[in-house]
Order: sequence, then C-alpha cells, then structure tokens
Amino acid sequence: MKALVLTQYNQFDLQDLPKPGIRPNDVLVRVQAVGICGSDVHGMDGSSGRRIPPIVMGHEASGIIAEVGADVRDWSVGDRVTFDSTVYALDDWYSRRGHYNLSDGREVVGVSTPDFKRQGAFAEYVSVPQHILYAVPDNVTFTQAALVEPVAVALHALSLTPIQVNDSAVVVGAGMIGLFIIQALKLAGCTTIIAIDLDDDRLALAQTLGATHAINARSGEVAQQVQALTHGRGADVSFEVVGAGPTVKTAIECVRKGATVTLVGNLAPTVEIPLQAVVTRQLRLQGSCAINGEYEAALALISSGKINVEAILSAEVPLEEGADWFKRLYAKEKGLIKVVLKP
Repeated sequence: MKALVLTQYNQFDLQDLPKPGIRPNDVLVRVQAVGICGSDVHGMDGSSGRRIPPIVMGHEASGIIAEVGADVRDWSVGDRVTFDSTVYALDDWYSRRGHYNLSDGREVVGVSTPDFKRQGAFAEYVSVPQHILYAVPDNVTFTQAALVEPVAVALHALSLTPIQVNDSAVVVGAGMIGLFIIQALKLAGCTTIIAIDLDDDRLALAQTLGATHAINARSGEVAQQVQALTHGRGADVSFEVVGAGPTVKTAIECVRKGATVTLVGNLAPTVEIPLQAVVTRQLRLQGSCAINGEYEAALALISSGKINVEAILSAEVPLEEGADWFKRLYAKEKGLIKVVLKP
C-alpha cells in the first residue's frame, strides 16, 4: 500500500509498505479520506514528542471495511465507517467507569511515543479494533466523516462544562476545534458567544458559524471588551483552544467570578496561570481530554446539518501531495484551517 511516512522530523516520504495485519477483533479499513490535525503539524517537527519517526500519522479518517477479523461481529466488508482516535482496553478500570479517554495504556492512532507506536491513516489502509468503529450515515460523505473526530473533541469539552440556556461564553482560538465549539455552544442555547483570535478572517468565519461577537486579541484590553458585552461581569464559561500561556491567561481573565474555564488546547507542556485570580475569584479550571463517547452525537449533528464541517475545509488533495500541504500548514499559510488527504 501507499503510505505517507514521517521518516525523520520535518521529512515525509511516500513509501510502499505492507498492508497492516489484523487480529481477531480488528478490521482493515480502506481509507477514503483523512484529515491533517493540528497535533500532526506540531508533531512533525518533534516539538510535541508524540510523533517519533518513523511513523504513519493520521487519526481523523473514514473509509470502507476491506477485511474483518475472525471474532468481529456486526461489521462486514463494504461497511462505511469512521473510528475513534483513542484505542483503549475494554476491561480497564477507567473504561469500565465510563472514562475510556483516561484509560491506562491507551494508545492513539497515528501516534508514536516512548511508550507505544500505532500506525495511522495517512495510507491506503489502516487496522483498528472493532470497538472503536462507528457507522457513517448514508448522507454523510467520507470527507465529512473524516472531520467527525474534531467535532467530537468539541462536544466532549462542552459535556464537561456547566452551561445553561442564555449563558455567555468566550472561545479563545478560532481554529478548527474552536469553530466547532462555537457551533456547539449555539446549539446549547448560549446567546452571547465571543470569539477571540489574532486572525480577522477566522474571526469572520466564527461569526458566520454562530459567534455573536469577535475580538481580535491585538486590539488590547480584551477582558474589558468581554465585560462590556456581559453586563460588566465577564462570561459564564470560557474555552481555551490553543494551548499556550497567553491564551490560557486570556481565558481566565475573561470570565466572571465562579465561572468555569475549560482547557482544550494542548500545545505547550507547561504554562503559567494567575493563581490568585483563580483562587480568589473561585474559578473552576479543568482540562478536556480527547473524546469519551461523543462520536454518535457528532455524526448525527453532521448528518442533520446542525454542525457545518465543510465551512472549515480548506482543501481536498491526493495523499501524494500531503508533504507539501504539511509545509503550508506548518508555515501558517493565511486562509488554511483544514486539509483532507484522499489516499
């Protein structure tokens, strides 16, 4: 099979590799579409420590089942599927308590660390266990289905956050996940949704997708601008979707006393936080990790048209062009948000 391999940091090669083998509970998926995730872009240069070469990356994918293992039930060759990015043990303590995203020994498709290596979907075929599969509705395209994973990440962040109808919310970072969070907040009944970013084009898209207000962080006094839009108090909730010190600080500064700040971004390993502001204003500061059962909801919302995934799609290109598009994403080319590869 053809596969796009990160052979060394910042170096991709299109290689011929053997098709992955499957175990009794696995299926072999012929990949039809796979998205380049921001974590792949950051992993490419070694900064994340989670894409140790050589590795076939790619965890946002959809395709057609090509083979099934001997113990696979309820799935057949020819089924249209997508799959969770997290591979977890069903008998893990956390999994059995309904938190498979926190399971010990969990692995992520297309990720390589000192602890594990699991080949991903920047290839013609990928092997995954049957228990992470989801059927793709007939009216959802393979490209749309390749974007289910980031939608589910956004829905998981909302599921952890106490939100009531008519609440106000701040979203710091209008990239792909931030734009899906904005759409989900609108569905959840938030009436004031404030997007904060450095890119005016992304802020304009955020308003198209449901943000009621947009603030360019370069405009200064961001917290004061948010207060002016929220009865002088600050927002009821905020979501940080970048993963850097300054943006975490902004997410904390923009909420009212007693609010919840949900951290979704995962770029920097460590950041400083204004501890006294968190303590004396009694803020709830929490992380949101991956996905924990939100795939079905994400597929249903895409199928019904309530979540628009195509609005953030920048390009659909052949797998052979993947290396060039990685470079363009890494260079933060203006206008690029999401690229989907077609093996």
